[in-house]
Amino acid sequence: MNKEGMTAVLQVEGLHKAFGGVQAVADVSFALDAGELLALIGPNGAGKSTCFNMLNGQLAPDAGIVRLGGRDIVGLRPRAIWRLGVGRTFQITATFASLSVRENVQMALYSHAGRLRSLLSRFGAAFAAEADSLLDQVGMLDQAGRTCGVLAYGDLKRVELAMALANQPRVLLMDEPTAGMAPKERVELMALTARLARARNIAVLFTEHDMDVVFGQADRIIVLDRGQLIAGGTPEEVRVNPNVRAVYLGSVH
Repeated sequence: MNKEGMTAVLQVEGLHKAFGGVQAVADVSFALDAGELLALIGPNGAGKSTCFNMLNGQLAPDAGIVRLGGRDIVGLRPRAIWRLGVGRTFQITATFASLSVRENVQMALYSHAGRLRSLLSRFGAAFAAEADSLLDQVGMLDQAGRTCGVLAYGDLKRVELAMALANQPRVLLMDEPTAGMAPKERVELMALTARLARARNIAVLFTEHDMDVVFGQADRIIVLDRGQLIAGGTPEEVRVNPNVRAVYLGSVH
């Protein structure tokens, strides 16, 4: 439950995952509310990506519970979890270089509607209006007809965000969404994500190495070190936490 007594959109309880003798994630628990941006930070190798991969079904936890809207989703395949409303973006963009910006978003919309088999070789007008609406929201409508292969990297990230919104997610997982971007582009992309998440009431969990982005956009921050949560709270609470400064922030700044 959150502090108002309402059920969180995403609840994680006691997640564990080991690879051989290495405990990658150990007893991780947290909750995420609708419209909230929660940053998951920590040093390289802290277990952030492993945690993400358990949340969307790419990895099965050794123990623990993941609830989406009160439903336990552990054991479901990634596609089933996606259909239930968990979107994801990755460190490396996952767009089709030979397709246009609009067609990439149409592809995501076709998939959400369960109509990929009817797509064949032509997109036509199906979902074009919906695709353009999403592109307009991420500031890419003016480039809808261009192929993704010619876009700047920052623009590709915006297209990927539009694609992630195509399944009307309740939860959006963003694994280092600003990796490879210029500092100004990083701030702009996460500010855009924050505006869309709050307008659409989407819960966002993101990992990020740029602390300006983390402390500038996150509502709350949780910190992993060697697979364990060592701190959590508001950006200011985390900033002054001595454990966090010792294992992470001190080495970043």
